[in-house]
Amino acid sequence: MKRFLSFLCIVLTSFTFAQEEEEVHSIFFEFDKYNLKELQADAVVGFVSKIDTSRIASVQIYGYCDDRGKDEYNFVLSTNRANAVKNKLVEKGIKSKIIITLEGKGRIMLDEDMQTNVPEARSKNRRVDVVVNFKPIEIEDLKIPGVYNSVHKDAIIGDRIYLDKVLFERGSSKLTYQAKKELDRLAVQLQKNKSIHFEIQGHVCCTPNFQKEAVDRDTKKRALSTNRAQRVYNYFLLKQISKTRMTFKGYGNTQSLKKGSSLDRRVELLITKNETPVKKK
Repeated sequence: MKRFLSFLCIVLTSFTFAQEEEEVHSIFFEFDKYNLKELQADAVVGFVSKIDTSRIASVQIYGYCDDRGKDEYNFVLSTNRANAVKNKLVEKGIKSKIIITLEGKGRIMLDEDMQTNVPEARSKNRRVDVVVNFKPIEIEDLKIPGVYNSVHKDAIIGDRIYLDKVLFERGSSKLTYQAKKELDRLAVQLQKNKSIHFEIQGHVCCTPNFQKEAVDRDTKKRALSTNRAQRVYNYFLLKQISKTRMTFKGYGNTQSLKKGSSLDRRVELLITKNETPVKKK
């Protein structure tokens, strides 16, 4: 009985993130199942009903499976899970018109050699995420000491270059046209300041607190922040920035700006060295 109650507590846990634009509730399923128990359904509806409905812009529902089985089967299973949650929400009085996304995302791949508890990791991937999106709030200009939007010759170790136009879509590591234009601008500055070395840092938003990293929807692997950083690294290589000057690393959801979820889907640069070039005699 105690084991059952412990499991039930885990299933009904709501994961709320320190973001001002969205909140997420995760509901977990048994292996190869998509039926929704009443207590689980009530917990989801309770989560939504406690939110300030005047600020809700939309609700998105995403279904997932663990890494076992074929892709086609898991896409159907994950979609069925998402539909089960949607139907229960509508049945309990949530307006269907605000549910703008209903998507089964299939399998979440697992790097078994990176996991200490594979069964637990798989159980957390068999889930549906209900994402409540809030109406946008006005965001003030970032005014953080040591944070800049361009590279300058007097940069010191620890300075950060915040790239407000290098933002990503949810679950994606692909560079937008606007992001590439911004990186082109920055590449010119980096070529002029060859003494500057830096780390490219990738970030994500809105993951459950037991998982700091998010899933890349293209690779199906939990490495989204790293993939975003590497994407910028590779773009700079194309722009003839020496690989000896830069490294890249993913930081997951550990460095939120507390300015809204869209600004946490970002990449920024951390200055790691600035050596004045030695003049030739």
